[in-house]
Amino acid sequence: MSAANSAIPKKSIFFIVLIIICFLGLNTVFFTVDEKEQLVITRFGKPIRQINNAGLHMKVPFVDQLTYFDKRLLAYDSNPTEIITQDKKTLVVDNFSRWKIIDPLKFLQTVRDETGAQARLDDIIYSELRLELGRKDLIKIVASERTELMDSVTKASDFKARKYGIQIIDVRLKRSELPSENLKSIYGRMRTERNRIARQYRSEGAEEAQKIRAQTDRERDILLAGAYEKEQVKKGIGDAKSIELNAKAFSQDPYFYAFLKSIDVYKESLKDKTTIVLPPDSEFLKFLHGTKK
Repeated sequence: MSAANSAIPKKSIFFIVLIIICFLGLNTVFFTVDEKEQLVITRFGKPIRQINNAGLHMKVPFVDQLTYFDKRLLAYDSNPTEIITQDKKTLVVDNFSRWKIIDPLKFLQTVRDETGAQARLDDIIYSELRLELGRKDLIKIVASERTELMDSVTKASDFKARKYGIQIIDVRLKRSELPSENLKSIYGRMRTERNRIARQYRSEGAEEAQKIRAQTDRERDILLAGAYEKEQVKKGIGDAKSIELNAKAFSQDPYFYAFLKSIDVYKESLKDKTTIVLPPDSEFLKFLHGTKK
């Protein structure tokens, strides 16, 4: 009875150990790949195959080795470097890039890991930056053509990086500036150039203002001359009409016309005087005597 009881625990232990061995065996045969991962299987140091799809996969236990690589977009930030532009100016550039591993087998065979990849990227991107920026003047790099230049650097760098299993998505400048010892002289020349352009603009503006004033004065003189001519014409017409009316009035009653004109003369002559001495037979006083001649 006691022997039977002792046999049962031994069988249970055997089954437990067997289950553990099977589980460990399955664990060495099957493995999983995450969505953000990709890997290369090597056997005795030689690549066997690469896996890019997520899920459950198999391997030869204790023989195959798994090397995992990131499938996501990666970032590389380089150290500031000096580049000579076409006009012999030294420019300090600080760039960054975004890249990813698209061929893990080629990546493993050429650069091994991300550290090696970043060292290779540093060489590739710096050489392309030096080539592209060296073809342009400083002012164009800083002010107007930066986007086009960086697009060219991205395209050329990506072409070279493909042989390492790398795709370069983008290369951009974070910062570009002159060395501190050159800033003062460069700013001085830029200020001189801007002052020269400002003087030129002011001179052209003054010349244009003078032309506008001359044109305005000429148009004003023409308008005044035309207005004066019209005034004189209308005045002449009015004078002619007045003479015509006066002539008609004089022809109808010369004595009455002379009387009216004498009244006007009296008003103008006597308005500021209280006493006037004239001989009695003066022609000036004939209408004051009340006699008609």
